[in-house]
Amino acid sequence: MTAATFDLMDYDEVLEKYDPVMGLEVHVELSTNTKMFSASSANFGDEPNSNVDPVSLGLPGALPVVNAKGVEYAIKIGLALNCSIAESSRFARKNYFYPDQPKNYQISQYDEPIAYDGYLDVVLEDGTEWRVEVERAHMEEDTGKLTHLGGATGRIHGATASLVDCNRAGIPLIEIVTKPIEGAGARAPEVAKAYVAALRELVAALGVSDARMDQGSMRCDANLSLRPIGQKEFGTRTETKNINSLRSVEQAIHFEMQRQAAILADGGTIDMETRHYQESDGTTSKGRPKETAEDYRYFNDPDLPPVFAPAEWVEEIRATLPEMPWLRRARIQEEWGMKDEEMRDLVNAGALDLIIETAEHGASADEARSWWVSYLSGKANEAGVPLAELSITPEQVARIIALIGEGKLTTKLGRQAADGVIAGEGNVDKVIADRGLEVVRDDGAIEAAVDEALAANPDIVEKYRAGNTKVTGAIVGAVMKATKGKADPAQVNQLIAKKLA
Repeated sequence: MTAATFDLMDYDEVLEKYDPVMGLEVHVELSTNTKMFSASSANFGDEPNSNVDPVSLGLPGALPVVNAKGVEYAIKIGLALNCSIAESSRFARKNYFYPDQPKNYQISQYDEPIAYDGYLDVVLEDGTEWRVEVERAHMEEDTGKLTHLGGATGRIHGATASLVDCNRAGIPLIEIVTKPIEGAGARAPEVAKAYVAALRELVAALGVSDARMDQGSMRCDANLSLRPIGQKEFGTRTETKNINSLRSVEQAIHFEMQRQAAILADGGTIDMETRHYQESDGTTSKGRPKETAEDYRYFNDPDLPPVFAPAEWVEEIRATLPEMPWLRRARIQEEWGMKDEEMRDLVNAGALDLIIETAEHGASADEARSWWVSYLSGKANEAGVPLAELSITPEQVARIIALIGEGKLTTKLGRQAADGVIAGEGNVDKVIADRGLEVVRDDGAIEAAVDEALAANPDIVEKYRAGNTKVTGAIVGAVMKATKGKADPAQVNQLIAKKLA
């Protein structure tokens, strides 16, 4: 299905006629060692159906037991989102046909969530701050994973068979649900993207999840409805499910606004349904009719007691919270004397935390920034990966910077050392040793290379002695070439000046 299949209203026209209302539901898998209600491993990427047990397989008589670390992580997220923490909350059974959930219901929280009434302030690209109100953050378990075979897209449509992997069934989840986001107008897609980005940064900083949208450990369901300008009642919403990138969140909202507006303007009605985002062209496609809460037949899970979070425990957890990312940015910006635009560029490039950590390992902030936003950003672009996924750590970058500062590497040799680390050849010192990259300190070898270069360039020698001292670049270049870039340029220049004095 392509964008041409749809009748879409021009975006500016949409905004003249309709007001978008959003609701975002973000699912975050928690980085616990075991599942939410059993002792089975929660490790990602293991062989299919290897991390299962009677609870996650829904076998008769298997009883769930709450993962205390999962509860602690839920409280951490709630506190970081400025939520109230319920002293007592309950688990419920959400009944629905889940082909990838063997017991055929999901343990979740319904009317008694662990965290409620919070907010998250996000910053848009031009520096505008937008407050997103959070209705609730509740605990639940993830479902299994289906792999669809026989179709062209890997989705269930057109597939001839599906394989079930229950490794993910029972992984601890926190679902964070916003209150209706109104008044964003043209910036609705940008607000959605900024909110999910801020949430991803937050949960990663808390250490409760790796927040890898590409691996499904953080996913967004985006609800959108349109109402005519001036109308108070919300329109009928659609829910685009399991969006797994920031760019896709923005595009899905943008597309749904145009699609729904075209239908409404033509006298049609919006179906309350789930939709699937198509990465290939930025469109959404029809899923299934959207259920209401009554359809799920929620009731308290009889196998699980209430979860108690005494105020004393909550305050103990609050004391462990790290510096929030936005406060850290403000502090770093002031310490480094950076402009707002410079800070936003570093954040948008995914470089800020890498620079900070490199500086924490001894490099200056300026040197760290130069490496990450120039050379290493280029390497990440070449590899087609986010900067943070480049196969070199801030500690390794700091080591290279230190060796350059000590004169043991030139910048060129440092880049070669970085290339070796990225290529998987080992740590910095091993790459330097294996590639023979350390700066040549043999005065005799360097002096011989200088003498040879001077003899080969008598015209440059003549110009230098006539008073043009800026012509020695070619001599330095010849020496560096002869020493395979391993000579210290400062030492070379000193020798040239000495011999031509």
